[in-house]
Amino acid sequence: MDQKKEEKPYHVLEETYDVVVVGAGHAGCEAALACARLGLETIVFTISVESIALMPCNPNIGGTSKGHIVREVDALGGEMGKNIDKTFIQSRLLNRSKGPAVHSLRAQADKAEYSRAMRQTMENTDHLVIRQGEVSEILVENGVLTGVKTTSGAIYHCRAAVLCTGTYLNARCIYGEVSNATGPNGLMAATHLTDSLKENGIEMVRFKTGTPARIDRRSMDFSVMTEQKGDEKVIPFSFETDPESVQKEQVSCWLAYTNEKTHAIIRENIHRSPLFSGEIKGTGPRYCPSIEDKVVRFADKDRHQIFIEPEGLSTNEMYLSGMSSSLPEDVQHAMYRSIKGLEHAVIVKNAYAIEYDCIKARQLKNTLEFRAISGLFAGGQFNGSSGYEEAAGQGLIAGINAAMKILGKEPVVLKRSDGYIGVLIDDLVTKETAEPYRMMTSRAEYRLLLRQDNADMRLSHIGYRVGLISRERYEKVLEKQRLIEEEIRRLEHTGVGNSPEVQAFAAAHPDAGPVAGNTLADLVRRPELDYEVLAPVDRERPLLPDAVREQVNIQVKYEGYIRRQMQQVEQFKKLEGKTIPEDFDYDLVPSLRLEARQKLKAYRPASVGQAGRISGVSPADISVLLVYLKKLGKEGVGKD
Repeated sequence: MDQKKEEKPYHVLEETYDVVVVGAGHAGCEAALACARLGLETIVFTISVESIALMPCNPNIGGTSKGHIVREVDALGGEMGKNIDKTFIQSRLLNRSKGPAVHSLRAQADKAEYSRAMRQTMENTDHLVIRQGEVSEILVENGVLTGVKTTSGAIYHCRAAVLCTGTYLNARCIYGEVSNATGPNGLMAATHLTDSLKENGIEMVRFKTGTPARIDRRSMDFSVMTEQKGDEKVIPFSFETDPESVQKEQVSCWLAYTNEKTHAIIRENIHRSPLFSGEIKGTGPRYCPSIEDKVVRFADKDRHQIFIEPEGLSTNEMYLSGMSSSLPEDVQHAMYRSIKGLEHAVIVKNAYAIEYDCIKARQLKNTLEFRAISGLFAGGQFNGSSGYEEAAGQGLIAGINAAMKILGKEPVVLKRSDGYIGVLIDDLVTKETAEPYRMMTSRAEYRLLLRQDNADMRLSHIGYRVGLISRERYEKVLEKQRLIEEEIRRLEHTGVGNSPEVQAFAAAHPDAGPVAGNTLADLVRRPELDYEVLAPVDRERPLLPDAVREQVNIQVKYEGYIRRQMQQVEQFKKLEGKTIPEDFDYDLVPSLRLEARQKLKAYRPASVGQAGRISGVSPADISVLLVYLKKLGKEGVGKD
């Protein structure tokens, strides 16, 4: 009689980490690196290891306001600035003709090299494991995250997790009547996690973004376009990068324009656009519209700028910035070829729109932890934002705070007066995000204080406190601050005589007014002069680094404006300092309007200041709240 073989029981793979990061885009990379560098055993999941730090859309880092965020990420101990310094192919400082508050670095990246360099950094970071796989479930017990599960059934126990899914959740790429259930660049979509999030009470929304076609550079006629070269002297993004190491030969970008023929082609086929036919349900970014959106919304314009940018040194693909679309393939061919210089354009990749799932960020604390699920954090486009830089900033803060929670330390909460990242996160968690959020300088009330040039002095102390900035690096920042203050004091107390050199200088600058008899600081403040120009009449000037001289000039020249904004910040901090307990019962506050009561209960602001920024909460509601908190008089409530 044959004896049956005993079947071996099936065992599910189970592993334990301190932190799980879901997604390895720009947010996921910063989150994972922060946790690992703080000594926590970290695993990061990605749909494909080839997509680590992928740039699925524009081939650049930085830009207006976005350059500020990259500098802030660097000052806090993040990686994005260092990575673009290693892999850029063109760099420019934007808005040079305007004030320093809006100066922003922008660098064209070699896409393949950017991804490769970030992957190499992550692969060689201690305590960090990269795993290719799809996370399908979050595991929650009594409101506390305990781990995640993958589509293979494997379970990864953890004490915290950071969700950085980008545009992959239930992603769908669309152009014309073509619709594919894929993520960007044809990568696999993540199709399971949304259901698990909804089952755990997380509210989801559907957003949309888009990307233009990629054109073979050999089919373009650059002779009829306007060339745009990089800066002669490149300024690095990272405060740690040696400026001499980034001085190299750069590639050119090109400027072209749409025309009436282009617009006629679009208008004649607008009914075939899924944006206008109703095929696309997700909400797109207002400040980065498709070309068909532009033609409809700005019907009075007879042309739109198109920036033609190389995707890298090892490819002929050129990116057509400003011309994203979801029009059908045949319309795209006609539309692109109607542009001067693109008459024979060969499309390598069609333009497309992409729909994806993300969350309503009001479910998050300002630490980027979910209010309802302890230990679960979120960052990047998953939070309803757009842009690589916004993603990196959120990913870094989410990663830091996941680590701080595990280590039992104070979380990092950046105020609006601390940095652009603080403005970004505050806007996301206190305002209804009806469309993908994009950072702009106009969103920052204190932008003269939040310049990209002083990000290290604003935020390095936080990076040092949490452990992402070394003592050596922090001491350099302190020394820089000392040199700046010392030189400003010298300028304030150094008068200018009437020597022959001074007379010659005054004759060369007649519009600047009298020179002799003034302090050097007085002269720096004049619109016609600056710190560098005054060198001939400043014999005692010490030899100082470029960064110190830049700060001296800005701080002296804009001293009055800076002082005024600092006074505004002090007023702002008073309301921010009036804390509200997370379990505060707003139903007990008399005379609070119903709408305000509902909004405050939904958003759970951490302070009176944050409460005042919630849409639907009026100044009168804040006054009522302040009176009640003062009357309540509990320790830590309503106190500065």
